[in-house]
Amino acid sequence: MLHLYLVRHAKSSWDHPGLRDFDRPLNKRGLRDAPRMARFIRQLGVRPDLLVSSPANRALTTARFFADALEIPEAAIVQQPDIYEAYPTTILRIISGLPESAHTVFLFGHNPTFTDVANSFSQRYIDNIPTCGVIHIESTADSWAALYEENARVKDYYFPKEVL
Repeated sequence: MLHLYLVRHAKSSWDHPGLRDFDRPLNKRGLRDAPRMARFIRQLGVRPDLLVSSPANRALTTARFFADALEIPEAAIVQQPDIYEAYPTTILRIISGLPESAHTVFLFGHNPTFTDVANSFSQRYIDNIPTCGVIHIESTADSWAALYEENARVKDYYFPKEVL
């Protein structure tokens, strides 16, 4: 069984209008929600084999909170530049290229793409993955390259306002 977790970055700050979108940090709420959601996921007993993140500051910072809570060295986070400003097809290509040794993978990235990807595996429409929302997709595929809509489904989702 393969387990994919799509994690939308925590709430980011718009306090510095001159800052590039890529460089925006987390705001106060994001700095609160990211470690709380990470601890919640740890309490579920989830043990990821791999963390892959957009290199954008807000996504990478969120990934670092999860790495800390899940006792994974920060240096083990794989930065994947193609996640930033990606189309859903790009995310699906990244997923299909994940290593076979990893059975539980967390991807940290952005909307609207993550919501679109989640909906391709969901039987119920997801209007929007909120900031720091986590979508758990489970697949019976025997490899990431073989994961597609017919063998993978959104098993659960966790949103900060519902679990914190």
